[in-house]
Parts: sequence; C-alpha cells; structure tokens
Amino acid sequence: MTMPDPTPNPFRYGPTRGELTFWLVVSAAGIGFMIYAFVVRGVPQSAALVELVGLPVLVFGYLGGRSVKRLIRREHP
Repeated sequence: MTMPDPTPNPFRYGPTRGELTFWLVVSAAGIGFMIYAFVVRGVPQSAALVELVGLPVLVFGYLGGRSVKRLIRREHP
C-alpha cells in the first residue's frame, strides 16, 4: 500500500497550460488590434487617449504578463 503524496500540487485548481496559452494569444491580439487601430485612425489628442490606450494596456498587459509568468514558472496543473 502506498502513501498519498503529502504535498499536493498547489496549482491543481488554477488555469491549465492551454488556458494560459489562450489568454496569452488573446492579450497579444488585443494589443495588436489596438496598435492597428492607431495606425489606421491616428492617435487621439484628447482625454480619450486614457481610455483608448490606458485601459487596453492595463487589461491585456496584465493578462499577458500573468500568463507568461505562470507559463515560465510552470504554475499550472
């Protein structure tokens, strides 16, 4: 009879490798679409710049950075 592993995987309920890869691709696509929109439409010169640059960079940057960090550290089941 074997004993159960006393230290279970702490990431067993976290996102899988496939989910992290998906979010990395989505965040790269979101940043890419934002850059494409600025190339086609130009960069706004008003307060809308905060909404059009700040929020997407914050959201997609966080998702992409978190995914890269977890993939590099192998923090996934």
